[in-house]
Amino acid sequence: MGGLIAGFFVVSQLGLFDKYPWALPLYAAILSAKGVISGLLSGRLGTALHLGTIYPRFFNNTKSFYKLIHEIVVMTFFVGIVMTSLSVIVGSAFWGVTLAESLDGVIVVLATMALGLTLTLVTIKVAFVTFNRGLDPDIVVYPIMSTAADVFITFCYILVLTIFDLFSLGGKIVMVVMVILHLAVVLYSVAIDRSDHEFRKNLRESLVTMFFVSVIVNITGTVLKNIRNVVEEKAGEIITVLPALVDMVGDVGSVVGSTATTKLALGLLRPSLTSIRNHTRTIVSAWAASIVMFIVLSILSPALNGTLSISTFINILTILMLANIIAVIGIVLLSYGISILTFQRGLDPDNFVIPIESSFADSLMSIALLISLVLVG
Repeated sequence: MGGLIAGFFVVSQLGLFDKYPWALPLYAAILSAKGVISGLLSGRLGTALHLGTIYPRFFNNTKSFYKLIHEIVVMTFFVGIVMTSLSVIVGSAFWGVTLAESLDGVIVVLATMALGLTLTLVTIKVAFVTFNRGLDPDIVVYPIMSTAADVFITFCYILVLTIFDLFSLGGKIVMVVMVILHLAVVLYSVAIDRSDHEFRKNLRESLVTMFFVSVIVNITGTVLKNIRNVVEEKAGEIITVLPALVDMVGDVGSVVGSTATTKLALGLLRPSLTSIRNHTRTIVSAWAASIVMFIVLSILSPALNGTLSISTFINILTILMLANIIAVIGIVLLSYGISILTFQRGLDPDNFVIPIESSFADSLMSIALLISLVLVG
Protein backbone atom coordinates (compact mmCIF):
# COMPACT_ATOMS: atom_id res chain seq x y z
CA MET A 1 0.00 0.00 0.00
CA GLY A 2 2.90 2.31 0.75
CA GLY A 3 3.98 2.12 -2.89
CA LEU A 4 0.80 3.94 -3.90
CA ILE A 5 1.95 7.05 -2.03
CA ALA A 6 4.94 7.46 -4.37
CA GLY A 7 2.77 6.99 -7.45
CA PHE A 8 0.18 9.46 -6.17
CA PHE A 9 2.94 12.06 -5.57
CA VAL A 10 4.03 11.72 -9.19
CA VAL A 11 0.51 11.86 -10.63
CA SER A 12 -0.20 15.02 -8.64
CA GLN A 13 2.90 16.62 -10.22
CA LEU A 14 2.56 15.39 -13.81
CA GLY A 15 2.30 19.01 -14.98
CA LEU A 16 5.73 19.70 -13.49
CA PHE A 17 7.16 16.49 -15.00
CA ASP A 18 5.83 17.41 -18.44
CA LYS A 19 7.78 20.69 -18.40
CA TYR A 20 11.07 18.82 -18.72
CA PRO A 21 11.47 15.90 -21.18
CA TRP A 22 14.08 14.26 -18.92
CA ALA A 23 12.03 14.45 -15.70
CA LEU A 24 9.94 11.26 -16.00
CA PRO A 25 12.67 8.98 -17.45
CA LEU A 26 15.16 10.15 -14.80
CA TYR A 27 12.54 9.58 -12.11
CA ALA A 28 12.45 5.90 -13.08
CA ALA A 29 16.25 5.81 -13.02
CA ILE A 30 16.62 7.45 -9.61
CA LEU A 31 13.86 5.27 -8.16
CA SER A 32 15.76 2.16 -9.27
CA ALA A 33 19.14 3.46 -8.14
CA LYS A 34 18.00 4.37 -4.62
CA GLY A 35 16.15 1.07 -4.27
CA VAL A 36 19.28 -0.81 -5.30
CA ILE A 37 21.46 1.03 -2.77
CA SER A 38 18.89 0.45 0.00
CA GLY A 39 18.78 -3.22 -1.01
CA LEU A 40 22.54 -3.51 -0.90
CA LEU A 41 22.65 -1.91 2.55
CA SER A 42 19.78 -4.10 3.82
CA GLY A 43 21.43 -7.30 2.59
CA ARG A 44 24.84 -6.47 4.02
CA LEU A 45 23.36 -5.42 7.38
CA GLY A 46 21.25 -8.58 7.69
CA THR A 47 24.21 -10.87 7.10
CA ALA A 48 26.55 -8.87 9.37
CA LEU A 49 24.05 -8.81 12.25
CA HIS A 50 23.63 -12.60 12.02
CA LEU A 51 27.40 -13.11 11.95
CA GLY A 52 28.03 -10.66 14.79
CA THR A 53 30.43 -8.51 12.76
CA ILE A 54 28.08 -5.55 13.33
CA TYR A 55 26.26 -4.80 16.59
CA PRO A 56 22.67 -3.49 16.59
CA ARG A 57 23.60 0.01 17.76
CA PHE A 58 24.85 3.26 16.21
CA PHE A 59 27.62 4.16 18.67
CA ASN A 60 30.60 2.11 19.86
CA ASN A 61 30.04 -0.27 16.97
CA THR A 62 32.56 -2.30 14.99
CA LYS A 63 34.91 -1.07 12.30
CA SER A 64 32.83 -3.04 9.76
CA PHE A 65 29.77 -0.92 10.57
CA TYR A 66 31.40 2.43 9.89
CA LYS A 67 33.16 1.02 6.85
CA LEU A 68 29.78 -0.09 5.45
CA ILE A 69 28.41 3.45 5.87
CA HIS A 70 31.44 4.83 4.02
CA GLU A 71 30.87 2.35 1.19
CA ILE A 72 27.22 3.41 0.84
CA VAL A 73 28.18 7.10 0.74
CA VAL A 74 30.78 6.47 -1.99
CA MET A 75 28.52 4.18 -4.03
CA THR A 76 25.60 6.63 -3.87
CA PHE A 77 27.77 9.35 -5.39
CA PHE A 78 29.31 7.19 -8.10
CA VAL A 79 26.06 5.54 -9.14
CA GLY A 80 24.63 9.04 -9.55
CA ILE A 81 27.59 10.06 -11.74
CA VAL A 82 27.46 6.91 -13.91
CA MET A 83 23.67 6.92 -14.17
CA THR A 84 23.44 10.57 -15.22
CA SER A 85 26.38 10.24 -17.65
CA LEU A 86 24.59 7.42 -19.43
CA SER A 87 21.36 9.42 -19.28
CA VAL A 88 23.01 12.22 -21.27
CA ILE A 89 23.74 9.72 -24.05
CA VAL A 90 20.36 7.97 -23.88
CA GLY A 91 18.50 11.27 -23.56
CA SER A 92 19.93 12.72 -26.76
CA ALA A 93 19.22 9.48 -28.63
CA PHE A 94 15.76 8.47 -27.35
CA TRP A 95 14.20 11.20 -25.19
CA GLY A 96 14.64 14.19 -27.50
CA VAL A 97 16.76 15.99 -24.91
CA THR A 98 19.49 18.51 -25.75
CA LEU A 99 22.88 18.55 -24.03
CA ALA A 100 21.97 21.65 -22.00
CA GLU A 101 18.72 20.01 -20.83
CA SER A 102 20.61 16.83 -19.94
CA LEU A 103 23.02 18.81 -17.74
CA ASP A 104 20.04 20.25 -15.87
CA GLY A 105 18.87 16.68 -15.28
CA VAL A 106 22.32 15.70 -14.01
CA ILE A 107 22.28 18.45 -11.37
CA VAL A 108 18.76 17.53 -10.23
CA VAL A 109 19.59 13.81 -9.94
CA LEU A 110 22.88 14.30 -8.05
CA ALA A 111 21.21 16.70 -5.61
CA THR A 112 18.37 14.23 -5.07
CA MET A 113 20.81 11.36 -4.43
CA ALA A 114 22.68 13.51 -1.90
CA LEU A 115 19.44 14.37 -0.10
CA GLY A 116 18.41 10.71 -0.22
CA LEU A 117 21.46 9.71 1.85
CA THR A 118 19.44 10.45 4.98
CA LEU A 119 17.47 7.29 4.20
CA THR A 120 20.61 5.30 5.07
CA LEU A 121 20.13 6.12 8.75
CA VAL A 122 16.49 4.96 8.58
CA THR A 123 17.51 1.67 6.95
CA ILE A 124 20.09 1.02 9.66
CA LYS A 125 17.59 1.85 12.42
CA VAL A 126 14.97 -0.53 10.96
CA ALA A 127 17.56 -3.32 10.74
CA PHE A 128 18.61 -2.80 14.36
CA VAL A 129 15.03 -2.70 15.67
CA THR A 130 13.93 -5.83 13.78
CA PHE A 131 17.03 -7.74 14.92
CA ASN A 132 16.60 -6.70 18.56
CA ARG A 133 12.98 -7.86 18.47
CA GLY A 134 13.92 -11.31 17.26
CA LEU A 135 12.84 -10.84 13.62
CA ASP A 136 14.98 -11.85 10.65
CA PRO A 137 16.35 -8.69 8.99
CA ASP A 138 17.07 -10.69 5.81
CA ILE A 139 13.32 -11.12 5.36
CA VAL A 140 11.87 -7.98 6.92
CA VAL A 141 14.22 -5.06 6.20
CA TYR A 142 14.38 -4.98 2.39
CA PRO A 143 10.59 -5.13 1.76
CA ILE A 144 10.12 -2.32 4.29
CA MET A 145 12.95 -0.17 2.97
CA SER A 146 12.24 -0.73 -0.72
CA THR A 147 8.83 0.86 -0.16
CA ALA A 148 10.25 3.57 2.12
CA ALA A 149 12.92 4.33 -0.50
CA ASP A 150 10.25 4.69 -3.22
CA VAL A 151 8.22 7.15 -1.13
CA PHE A 152 11.17 9.11 0.28
CA ILE A 153 13.18 9.45 -2.93
CA THR A 154 10.02 10.43 -4.84
CA PHE A 155 9.39 13.20 -2.31
CA CYS A 156 13.05 14.31 -2.55
CA TYR A 157 12.99 14.29 -6.36
CA ILE A 158 9.78 16.34 -6.54
CA LEU A 159 11.16 18.77 -3.93
CA VAL A 160 14.42 19.26 -5.84
CA LEU A 161 12.58 19.50 -9.17
CA THR A 162 10.22 22.13 -7.71
CA ILE A 163 13.15 24.19 -6.40
CA PHE A 164 14.81 23.90 -9.80
CA ASP A 165 11.60 25.00 -11.54
CA LEU A 166 10.79 27.93 -9.24
CA PHE A 167 14.19 29.44 -8.53
CA SER A 168 16.17 28.65 -11.71
CA LEU A 169 19.74 29.95 -11.12
CA GLY A 170 19.33 30.19 -7.34
CA GLY A 171 17.98 26.64 -7.26
CA LYS A 172 20.92 25.38 -9.30
CA ILE A 173 23.38 27.00 -6.88
CA VAL A 174 21.71 25.28 -3.91
CA MET A 175 21.90 21.94 -5.71
CA VAL A 176 25.56 22.38 -6.64
CA VAL A 177 26.36 23.10 -2.97
CA MET A 178 24.57 19.87 -1.96
CA VAL A 179 26.59 17.89 -4.52
CA ILE A 180 29.87 19.46 -3.34
CA LEU A 181 29.08 18.55 0.29
CA HIS A 182 28.34 14.97 -0.78
CA LEU A 183 31.64 14.85 -2.68
CA ALA A 184 33.49 16.10 0.40
CA VAL A 185 32.05 13.24 2.49
CA VAL A 186 33.02 10.79 -0.29
CA LEU A 187 36.63 12.01 -0.28
CA TYR A 188 36.73 11.78 3.53
CA SER A 189 35.40 8.19 3.44
CA VAL A 190 37.89 7.11 0.80
CA ALA A 191 40.77 8.75 2.66
CA ILE A 192 39.95 6.78 5.84
CA ASP A 193 39.42 3.34 4.31
CA ARG A 194 41.44 3.37 1.08
CA SER A 195 44.10 1.00 2.52
CA ASP A 196 41.52 -1.53 3.77
CA HIS A 197 41.42 -4.62 1.51
CA GLU A 198 37.81 -5.49 2.33
CA PHE A 199 36.68 -1.91 1.64
CA ARG A 200 38.34 -1.94 -1.78
CA LYS A 201 37.00 -5.42 -2.59
CA ASN A 202 33.40 -4.59 -1.66
CA LEU A 203 33.58 -1.25 -3.45
CA ARG A 204 34.98 -2.89 -6.58
CA GLU A 205 32.30 -5.60 -6.69
CA SER A 206 29.52 -3.15 -5.89
CA LEU A 207 30.60 -0.53 -8.43
CA VAL A 208 30.71 -3.14 -11.20
CA THR A 209 27.17 -4.09 -10.23
CA MET A 210 26.13 -0.44 -10.12
CA PHE A 211 27.44 0.15 -13.65
CA PHE A 212 25.19 -2.55 -15.05
CA VAL A 213 22.34 -1.26 -12.90
CA SER A 214 22.82 2.24 -14.37
CA VAL A 215 22.48 0.82 -17.89
CA ILE A 216 19.33 -1.05 -16.89
CA VAL A 217 17.65 1.93 -15.20
CA ASN A 218 18.13 4.10 -18.29
CA ILE A 219 16.29 1.43 -20.27
CA THR A 220 13.55 1.58 -17.64
CA GLY A 221 13.29 5.35 -18.03
CA THR A 222 12.92 5.05 -21.80
CA VAL A 223 10.17 2.43 -21.37
CA LEU A 224 8.38 4.60 -18.82
CA LYS A 225 8.39 7.53 -21.24
CA ASN A 226 6.80 5.26 -23.87
CA ILE A 227 4.19 4.10 -21.34
CA ARG A 228 3.31 7.76 -20.73
CA ASN A 229 2.82 8.22 -24.48
CA VAL A 230 0.81 5.00 -24.98
CA VAL A 231 -1.66 5.71 -22.18
CA GLU A 232 -1.82 9.49 -22.35
CA GLU A 233 -5.52 9.61 -21.46
CA LYS A 234 -5.24 7.02 -18.66
CA ALA A 235 -1.74 7.86 -17.43
CA GLY A 236 -2.97 8.63 -13.91
CA GLU A 237 -4.26 5.13 -13.19
CA ILE A 238 -1.11 3.46 -14.55
CA ILE A 239 1.53 5.78 -13.08
CA THR A 240 -0.18 5.78 -9.67
CA VAL A 241 0.42 2.04 -9.29
CA LEU A 242 3.76 1.77 -11.13
CA PRO A 243 6.04 2.25 -8.06
CA ALA A 244 3.92 -0.27 -6.11
CA LEU A 245 4.07 -2.78 -8.99
CA VAL A 246 7.84 -2.65 -9.43
CA ASP A 247 8.23 -2.68 -5.64
CA MET A 248 6.24 -5.92 -5.32
CA VAL A 249 7.96 -7.65 -8.23
CA GLY A 250 11.30 -6.67 -6.66
CA ASP A 251 10.13 -8.08 -3.33
CA VAL A 252 9.19 -11.38 -4.99
CA GLY A 253 12.70 -11.55 -6.46
CA SER A 254 14.22 -10.62 -3.09
CA VAL A 255 12.32 -13.38 -1.27
CA VAL A 256 13.31 -15.97 -3.87
CA GLY A 257 16.97 -14.88 -4.06
CA SER A 258 17.56 -14.27 -0.34
CA THR A 259 15.97 -17.52 0.83
CA ALA A 260 17.85 -19.47 -1.86
CA THR A 261 21.16 -17.94 -0.71
CA THR A 262 20.40 -18.84 2.91
CA LYS A 263 19.52 -22.43 1.97
CA LEU A 264 22.73 -22.69 -0.06
CA ALA A 265 24.80 -21.49 2.90
CA LEU A 266 23.07 -23.99 5.21
CA GLY A 267 23.52 -26.85 2.73
CA LEU A 268 19.75 -27.27 2.28
CA LEU A 269 19.91 -26.57 -1.45
CA ARG A 270 22.30 -27.87 -4.08
CA PRO A 271 24.20 -25.14 -5.96
CA SER A 272 22.59 -26.10 -9.25
CA LEU A 273 20.03 -24.36 -11.45
CA THR A 274 17.99 -27.58 -11.65
CA SER A 275 17.47 -27.48 -7.87
CA ILE A 276 14.91 -24.71 -8.40
CA ARG A 277 12.22 -27.41 -8.15
CA ASN A 278 13.16 -27.77 -4.45
CA HIS A 279 12.44 -24.07 -4.01
CA THR A 280 8.96 -24.22 -5.54
CA ARG A 281 6.97 -23.63 -2.35
CA THR A 282 8.74 -20.34 -1.65
CA ILE A 283 8.36 -19.20 -5.26
CA VAL A 284 4.65 -20.05 -5.48
CA SER A 285 3.80 -18.43 -2.14
CA ALA A 286 5.60 -15.19 -3.03
CA TRP A 287 3.96 -15.13 -6.47
CA ALA A 288 0.49 -15.76 -4.97
CA ALA A 289 0.97 -12.87 -2.54
CA SER A 290 1.86 -10.54 -5.42
CA ILE A 291 -1.25 -11.60 -7.37
CA VAL A 292 -3.50 -10.76 -4.41
CA MET A 293 -1.96 -7.29 -4.16
CA PHE A 294 -2.21 -6.71 -7.93
CA ILE A 295 -5.96 -7.35 -7.64
CA VAL A 296 -6.22 -4.88 -4.76
CA LEU A 297 -4.30 -2.26 -6.75
CA SER A 298 -6.66 -2.74 -9.70
CA ILE A 299 -9.41 -1.38 -7.44
CA LEU A 300 -7.45 1.25 -5.51
CA SER A 301 -5.81 2.96 -8.49
CA PRO A 302 -9.01 4.02 -10.34
CA ALA A 303 -10.63 4.76 -6.97
CA LEU A 304 -7.85 7.21 -6.07
CA ASN A 305 -8.11 8.82 -9.51
CA GLY A 306 -11.91 9.05 -9.40
CA THR A 307 -12.50 6.74 -12.38
CA LEU A 308 -13.63 3.55 -10.65
CA SER A 309 -16.23 1.49 -12.57
CA ILE A 310 -16.73 -2.17 -13.45
CA SER A 311 -15.30 -1.71 -16.95
CA THR A 312 -12.27 0.27 -15.67
CA PHE A 313 -11.58 -2.34 -12.99
CA ILE A 314 -11.74 -5.24 -15.48
CA ASN A 315 -9.55 -3.38 -17.95
CA ILE A 316 -6.85 -2.48 -15.41
CA LEU A 317 -7.02 -5.94 -13.80
CA THR A 318 -6.44 -7.61 -17.18
CA ILE A 319 -3.48 -5.33 -17.88
CA LEU A 320 -1.90 -5.88 -14.45
CA MET A 321 -2.42 -9.67 -14.38
CA LEU A 322 -0.79 -10.13 -17.78
CA ALA A 323 2.09 -7.88 -16.74
CA ASN A 324 2.42 -9.82 -13.47
CA ILE A 325 2.81 -13.15 -15.26
CA ILE A 326 5.48 -11.80 -17.61
CA ALA A 327 7.47 -9.93 -14.94
CA VAL A 328 7.36 -12.49 -12.12
CA ILE A 329 8.48 -15.39 -14.30
CA GLY A 330 11.43 -13.31 -15.44
CA ILE A 331 12.43 -12.05 -11.99
CA VAL A 332 12.15 -15.50 -10.35
CA LEU A 333 14.47 -17.08 -12.90
CA LEU A 334 16.88 -14.15 -12.67
CA SER A 335 17.01 -14.04 -8.85
CA TYR A 336 17.49 -17.76 -8.48
CA GLY A 337 20.12 -17.83 -11.22
CA ILE A 338 22.14 -15.01 -9.63
CA SER A 339 22.01 -16.74 -6.23
CA ILE A 340 23.36 -19.97 -7.68
CA LEU A 341 26.03 -18.42 -9.92
CA THR A 342 27.46 -16.06 -7.29
CA PHE A 343 27.55 -18.86 -4.72
CA GLN A 344 29.35 -21.16 -7.17
CA ARG A 345 32.02 -18.53 -7.88
CA GLY A 346 32.72 -17.68 -4.25
CA LEU A 347 31.50 -14.08 -4.56
CA ASP A 348 29.56 -12.23 -1.86
CA PRO A 349 25.88 -12.65 -2.92
CA ASP A 350 24.91 -9.54 -0.92
CA ASN A 351 26.84 -7.43 -3.43
CA PHE A 352 24.91 -8.86 -6.38
CA VAL A 353 21.55 -10.56 -5.73
CA ILE A 354 19.31 -7.75 -4.45
CA PRO A 355 20.96 -4.90 -6.42
CA ILE A 356 20.70 -6.72 -9.76
CA GLU A 357 17.28 -8.30 -9.28
CA SER A 358 15.68 -5.10 -7.94
CA SER A 359 16.93 -3.02 -10.88
CA PHE A 360 15.88 -5.70 -13.33
CA ALA A 361 12.50 -5.82 -11.56
CA ASP A 362 11.94 -2.17 -12.49
CA SER A 363 12.81 -2.80 -16.14
CA LEU A 364 10.95 -6.12 -16.35
CA MET A 365 7.81 -4.67 -14.80
CA SER A 366 7.91 -1.57 -16.99
CA ILE A 367 8.47 -3.64 -20.15
CA ALA A 368 5.82 -6.18 -19.11
CA LEU A 369 3.38 -3.35 -18.47
CA LEU A 370 4.10 -1.78 -21.86
CA ILE A 371 3.58 -5.15 -23.60
CA SER A 372 0.36 -5.70 -21.66
CA LEU A 373 -0.93 -2.23 -22.52
CA VAL A 374 -0.29 -2.78 -26.21
CA LEU A 375 -1.87 -6.27 -26.22
CA VAL A 376 -4.94 -5.30 -24.17
CA GLY A 377 -5.30 -1.96 -25.87
